[in-house]
Amino acid sequence: VAGLVARFDDFPVHKMCYNHSSTSAQELQLCIEDQTDQMESLVDEFGMTPFNVLSSSTEPSEELLEVLLDKFPYSILGWKDANGKLAMGYLVANWTWDNKLLLQMTLQSWMFSRLTSWGATSCVEVMQSK
Repeated sequence: VAGLVARFDDFPVHKMCYNHSSTSAQELQLCIEDQTDQMESLVDEFGMTPFNVLSSSTEPSEELLEVLLDKFPYSILGWKDANGKLAMGYLVANWTWDNKLLLQMTLQSWMFSRLTSWGATSCVEVMQSK
């Protein structure tokens, strides 16, 4: 139990995602920008990224998800936690109509990032304008 209480002590971004109902998008953005080594602090002892932590909530925050999608590389969405789950898997497992929008946002960000990395920026611009 002690390990769970202090689980996020070394992971402030994870902690803010866990406490999403009392965290503003601006607070999360500043916290991410203050991290000196973002990549090292992306995975906690359970293999969870901030995306996993936020998505495992029954009511994840759209605003915090937008910050995560903006600040972290899309490849993190493909990282599985210690239980073999992706962040998008948590959104599906905790399905609500509100989570539908979050899943759409996540998939669009992932898809647009991939297309852009492949040099298909005109295709992305057309899809974003619709």
